[in-house]
Parts: sequence; structure tokens; C-alpha cells
Amino acid sequence: MNIPVVDLADFIGNDAARKRSFIERLGTAYEEVGFVAVKNHGIADAFIAELYEHVQDFFSLPPEKKLQYEIPGLAGQRGYTSFGREHAKGSEAPDLKEFFQYGQTVEDGEVIPEEYPPNVRVQEIAGFDSTFLQAYRSFEKTGKALLQAIALYLHLDEHFFDNKIHNGNSILRAIHYPPITQAPKSAIRAEQHEDINLITLLVGASADGLQILNKQGEWVPVTSLPDQIVVNVGDMLQRLTNNKLKSTTHRVVNPPKEFWHTSRFSIPFFLHPKGGMSLACLDSCIDKEHPKAYPDATAGEYLDERLREIGLKK
Repeated sequence: MNIPVVDLADFIGNDAARKRSFIERLGTAYEEVGFVAVKNHGIADAFIAELYEHVQDFFSLPPEKKLQYEIPGLAGQRGYTSFGREHAKGSEAPDLKEFFQYGQTVEDGEVIPEEYPPNVRVQEIAGFDSTFLQAYRSFEKTGKALLQAIALYLHLDEHFFDNKIHNGNSILRAIHYPPITQAPKSAIRAEQHEDINLITLLVGASADGLQILNKQGEWVPVTSLPDQIVVNVGDMLQRLTNNKLKSTTHRVVNPPKEFWHTSRFSIPFFLHPKGGMSLACLDSCIDKEHPKAYPDATAGEYLDERLREIGLKK
């Protein structure tokens, strides 16, 4: 399945008609599919290749070295999380992955009530930390533009999300799905799930495997070109819009058996607001045909609930 493709240059350029067309195509795709591929997203191919090199170097470290970066008490929100620690909501089988997470660095002196923990610095790989910070800022910039378009589609002020995501609790996650050495009992590389956050930006992956669940209940492989990033709606945005924009169920399946010996790497950016943002359903998304579907909650409260459900927080 080739998911809908949008060109971010249409939105950030000076042509009003192209901007309106972008907003309509993006919003329609998020109502009907939940995923889009974005081209001209502003993150250079050479930089993405460098980022993936650092990620592969990290996961190639000996297990005892990686475990030095698994910090108890952080619920996997910073540093390394070892293989089999996370599972999808509603599933008991752990996903077949390990990952490293890099979070927000407040650089302008703003006081954040939730006080983000510091990022875990990797000593063995030169340039690792600076590359992750640069990637984080690049994803933030692209995500901000996409949320501005979403705000306009929802008939909100274009900058509705700006101050809510500035110094927000976003996460850059580098994932390694190791080679499969024996037939899994029940788990696939990542069981079906919906993302927690507002939107997720996924830049490349080293192998196929991503599938989405369409409206007919069929699992469909997602493909995008190398110069595109895949961006999907998360549960926070679905709650905020009272299900107008869809948080699509997706999964990462195991490769054919002849490729079990290969690894898969993936780097999603989970764009979160500050924890104090209200996720109360927008009044404009509530009517007789679409009654309010969710109780009021803040982004921080909802994140805490979901981290417990997926086994990262006790």
C-alpha cells in the first residue's frame, strides 16, 4: 500500500493555494488512513545516514556496555532499554526489540514543572550525543510545521500547538530488532499498537516489516520512498479531536524465515506536548453524531497511564 504522499514545501512556501491544498490533503489522509508520507521534510539524506550509523554502532556494543546505559527508575524514557522489556497494550508477550531513547534538552531557561531527566550520554561513540540532539531539533521543526497544518484543518489558530510542544516531552527512539534465533512463541517484532503521542515521525528503516490495519480489517504493508518520512497520528491527537483524526493500529512483523539472521533498525520521533497540555476533546469535534468519547486528562496523566500499560512503569 502506498500511503498518501504530501509535499511539505507546499505548506511552508508562499503559494496560498498550494498551502490550502496541503492542509486539505493532510487532514483528509489523517481522517481516512492515519498515515502519510512526507517529502521535502527538511532532514538531509546524508544526516539520516549518519544517524543510522551511530545507532548501529551503539547496538553493536557488548551487552555489558549497553546495560551501563539502562538507568533504573526512568521508565525507559532516557537511555537504553534491554531486549524484551516492553510489550504492546493488551499483550503479555514482550516485543522482540531493544531500544535507546533521547529526550528533551531545555536550552532557553524555561521552567518545566515535570523536570525532564537529563539525557544519558554515550561515551564509546564519538558524536553520538551531538548527532541525536541535532536529529531531535530537526524532527521538532518538521513536526511543528505539520501540527500547524493540522491546526488549520481543525479550524484552530495556525499556532495552536506551538507553545504546547515548545520544550515538550518528545522522545527520539532508536530501535534494534535483533536477528531471530528461534521460532517466537507468540510475539512478533512489535505487536499491534497505537502510538501514545500527538504525531510520530519515522525516518527510514533498514528493512521492511511495518504494516497498518486498514478499515477492512486487513494488514497492509506500508512503503515509502527513501526521501520521505512516514508520519502518523497518535492517541493524544485522536483524543483531542474526539476520534476525528485516526490513530491507526500498526505493527512490525517478523521477516521471512530466510531473513531471520538479519537485524532491523528504526528511528521514530514521538512528538509529545508538555505534560500540562489538556487533551480534553475540542468542542468543535463534538456534536450529536459524535458525542464526547473520552474523559478529560492532561498529556502527562495520559502518558503515565500508558507507560504503566506497556510495562515500562510500575
